Parts: sequence; C-alpha cells; structure tokens
Amino acid sequence: MIDQATIQKIFDAANIYEVVSDFVSLKKRGVNYVGCCPFHNEKTGSFTVSPAKGIYKCFGCGKGGNAVNFIMEHEQLSYVEALRWLAAKYNIIIEEKELSEHEKLERSERESMLVVTNFAEEFFVQQLFHTDEGKSVGLGYFHRRGLDDRTIEKFGLGYCPEAWDGFTKTALEKGYKKEFLLKTGLTIESERGLFDRFRARVMFPIRDLAGKIIAFGGRIMTNDKKSAKYLNSPESEIYHKSRTLYGIFFAKKSIVQRNRCYLVEGYLDVISFHQKGIENTVASSGTSLTLEQIRLIRRLTPNVTIIYDGDAAGIKASLRGIDLVLEEGLNVRVVSLPEGEDPDSYAQAHTAEEVLEYITAHETDFIHFKTKLLLEQAGNDPIERAKLITDIVKSISLIPDSITRSVYVQETANQLKVEEKILYTEIARIRRGKMGEASSPAYRGPVQRPLVIQSPERTAPLSSCDPEEMVLIRYLLLFGAQELYVEERDGVPYPVTVGEYIIHELAEDELEMLNPRLRSIQAEYQENFHTPGFVPSKYFIGHPDVAISEIVAGILSEPYELSKLWTLRDASVRSEEMMLNELLPKIVDNYKIRRIELMCREADEKILENQNAGDSEQLVEWIKKKNLLIKLRARLNEKLKRTI
Repeated sequence: MIDQATIQKIFDAANIYEVVSDFVSLKKRGVNYVGCCPFHNEKTGSFTVSPAKGIYKCFGCGKGGNAVNFIMEHEQLSYVEALRWLAAKYNIIIEEKELSEHEKLERSERESMLVVTNFAEEFFVQQLFHTDEGKSVGLGYFHRRGLDDRTIEKFGLGYCPEAWDGFTKTALEKGYKKEFLLKTGLTIESERGLFDRFRARVMFPIRDLAGKIIAFGGRIMTNDKKSAKYLNSPESEIYHKSRTLYGIFFAKKSIVQRNRCYLVEGYLDVISFHQKGIENTVASSGTSLTLEQIRLIRRLTPNVTIIYDGDAAGIKASLRGIDLVLEEGLNVRVVSLPEGEDPDSYAQAHTAEEVLEYITAHETDFIHFKTKLLLEQAGNDPIERAKLITDIVKSISLIPDSITRSVYVQETANQLKVEEKILYTEIARIRRGKMGEASSPAYRGPVQRPLVIQSPERTAPLSSCDPEEMVLIRYLLLFGAQELYVEERDGVPYPVTVGEYIIHELAEDELEMLNPRLRSIQAEYQENFHTPGFVPSKYFIGHPDVAISEIVAGILSEPYELSKLWTLRDASVRSEEMMLNELLPKIVDNYKIRRIELMCREADEKILENQNAGDSEQLVEWIKKKNLLIKLRARLNEKLKRTI
C-alpha cells in the first residue's frame, strides 16, 4: 500500500501539462492549453488543459480530471497503478505502508517472477535477431507470415533455440533463481534435469493491461508430431489465462477511441490486424470467452464485434461464450469471414479499408446470427425447430436491459414466424426461474403471481437539482474561505465565510444534496473546512475517488454565467467575486425553493395515492405537509421579491 504522504508528493509533483503533453500535442491559448482529445476522434480540438487548476477537460466527450485520472483513462490503469506510473516519471520513491510477512513474501515472489519473464523476452528477441538459428528458423517464419520487422519488434516476438536447456542455462548463469524459472513455467524439471519448456518455438509474449509480461505462447518449428503445435505458459501467480486477452496492452487506447473491440482467436490474427492499423483487436487465445475476459473488455467499451473463421463447427462451439457477453450487458455483433479464411489470412490479403468495409457490410447482431445459423441446421424438422426456439429464447433472457430484450423478441418472432407472446412467456418463465434459484435454499416452486411482461428496469433518476447543486459546490471550491460578512458572536465581531454560510444554511434545513457525488463533496467539505491549510479545490481535484475528482474538474472547467433569475445593478462591470454578498443568499434561497418544489410534487403524488387507497389518516397528514411547504415557498419567494 502507498502511504498518504507519498500520494501527496505524487500529486504535488505531477504537472498536468507535462503529463498530458507526453500523449497530446497541445497549443497555448491564453492561460490554458488546447489539443485534440485522445479519448474520442475529433478534428477540432476541444480538449483543454489548465495548469493553474491542475485539471484537463474535454468539452466534446465530457471526460475530465487530474493528472492521475488522465493516466488511469489513457493507459487503462487502476488508481494505484497510475500513482506508480507518475512516481516513476517524477523519480519519487514509493513509501509503502507496513506489510505483513505474508504480503511481503507474496509481493516479492510476484515481482521476482516478472523480472524473470522480462529477461526471457529479452533473451528470445536476441535469439531471433542475432543468431543464425533464430534468423533462419524464427525470423524466416515471421517474414513468411507477412510480418515486418517493425511489427515483430512492437509485439516483442522472439525465438527459443532447439537446444535442451539453452534459455535455462543462460538464465541461471546470469543469477536468476531456479525457483522462479520453474514457477513461471519457462523451465521444467525432470529426472534428466532442467530443460526449456519452449524449445524450438517462435515466441509470443503475453502482456497484461499495464504492459507487464506475464506469460508466453510458443509455436513449434520442428516436425515433432508428439508435441503440441501451440504451447502456453502454465497458470501461475502472475498468469491466469481466463483473465487475459492477447494484445490488450497494445489495443486498449484504440478500443477506447473507436469505442469498439474486435475479438479474434489467435496471436497472428491480432498481430496481422494491428499491422494493418486495425489496433482495436484482441484475442481470447483459443479459449472460450470467460467472464473475466468479458469484464476486461467492458472496462474499455460496451461494443464487441466477434470475427469468426469461415468454419461453422468452430462458430457453433463458441456460441455459449457469447451468451456470457450478452449477460454482462455488452452489445455483441458477429461477422463470419469467407470460407477458408481466418482474420490473419484475410488481413494479409486485403487493405485495412477493405477489411473494415467487409466487417461493416457483413456484421450482424448475435441473436440474428445465432437464429440464422441454427435455422440452417434445423431445416424443416419441427422438433429441431422447437429446440432452436428454446435455445434462442435462453440467450435473449440473459440480456439485462428489458428494452433491448423486447427489440430482440420482435426481430426473433419475425424471423422464426412465432407469436411474440409465446417468446415473452418463455422469457418470463426463464427469468423467474433464475430469480428463484438466486433466492434462499428454502425456495420451492414458482412465485405465485400473474405472468406479466416485464417493464423496463428503472435506473436511478438524475437529480432535478443538479444545476443548482453544482453552482453551490462551485462556490465552495472557489470562494469557500472568502469572508462573506461579519456578525457579532458573544459581543465579538465574527467573519462568516462563504463555505460556512452555505454549510450552515443547508444544515439548518437538514438539506443534503440529491446528487450522491455532490452530497459526498458537501459532507467532506463540512468535515474539513475548519482544518488549517485546507484548500478545497486542490483537495477534491486530488481526491482518491475518481468520480469525485472528475466531477470537480468538470465544475471548475465549465464556463459560468451569472444566472438570469435575478438582476443586479452594475453586474456588467463587477466580478462574480465582488458580488458574493448579494449573489450567494439568492442562490441558496433559489436552491431551497427548488427543493420545496420537488417535495410538493412528492406530496401531490402521495395525496393522490392515499385518495385512491381510501386512507384518510395518511391523506390528512400529506395535505398538512403540502400546506406547510406552500407557506415556506411563499416566504422564500417574498424574500427573493418574486411574484407567486
């Protein structure tokens, strides 16, 4: 764990302009810098960096935050990984919190294994480019497969010599421990001694999302029929095949920018697509898709296109994995290449434009694709068609969003020539069964309630007070410590600050902000504003909760205009800061009125609800509440000199 003092050092050292300019070409415009956003495609720069505020903000896609947020988003790293990245950039030594002996041992083991895999890659690359065997066997193979040296170097491709222990012997001579050679699976121990797992194979390093080499894949170069054509590193402390996607490190930036991931099967499929410039491509490395792999993609984009070889048997075998993708709420499209082609061969034989044109012209949604595929297999056999309908309905039932489900029901009903009602009934039965399974072990039999078609699931509504609450937070951040007025307390003059006034006014009426992120800022501000040295803008821009730092960056970046709800004399020549004592009370009262309006709306709903239910006692209570709210609103309107 990184201690808080070190985190603060990193935030203090990380200059937002220096960090962003490593990745984006920035031009000075006034006190800020402007460039094209790295997170979405744009021709006119709407991406702004403010060194004074320590933030970036894109007014095109809305992304914003501090230097840590930028590295997290751009490099797809976790919060701690982004801190380590910046610490390395600014030569800051990471001071760790005290770890237990077990944690120390675990970390030491993991780091030692990564050191070994990193050395292995260097060794295999050196063998490929600088030995006669490597050049003739390994490099010759890659060139025959259409790969150029630039691509080979980018992916760190290499060659393990045919000698019994060529790699292992070199690693031991250089001081790498046998223990970690065995744990990474690079070396195997038998009765004959130690030998290389990947002898006589071209090597494909496998990297994690952060670019660390965690494993290898190797393709055999001899005619040994007893050996597997492709061989992977075994599962280890650093490598879990089910959580890894080949090429994810090189693809992540393009996936985010294009908002789509192309999923293929093998190493060379990925590499050939990247060589053509189609870099938003990863591979499941020959395994069925797993939940961890799907969630790894979902971190980058909700849109996935799966590209299949022209092999119907292989397609059918992988359909179950796509059901998992649907269940996770991703938008899945499928494209099948011409018969006899795979992504590698198709990319080698066509330009990038031709590949993308083919994908666009032939991709279809998964449900339609699956229905068509199974229909062809079922033919006119009624029993097979019945099985097909059940299979398709199971896939549709997995989709979490009810609106998306209803669209697929309509399309499938037309395609299969089945009544929608039948499909809805079956989906409801399946989903009800799933809910039953997920409940307590004592569950027996179906839920006793009428069968209904589910309405769309509700998501939490956006606060109706977001604009007003953002203005209040903005004043806390920019002017919180500024004196608003002076009042007497126990006969002594007491300066009331902007922050204290806002916090006191809201607390007096027991008002917490409706927006959960803004409510968190309100609460933390209230806890800290009396602390010496507390600078709210700096504190919240560097907040460890990324969602909070992003919303604060947005608030501080947005252009602000004085509200037209009130008119102040000389507003054109007086700054916002100069007008605080006139402006802020009106803003607070305006916010209170908005909250009262929402409470009145709730009271109206409750009054109608109790009228229909015939609950006279509750009805009277809600009418009293409504009348009290009306009086409060009238008082505030009078204070603001408004006409009701």
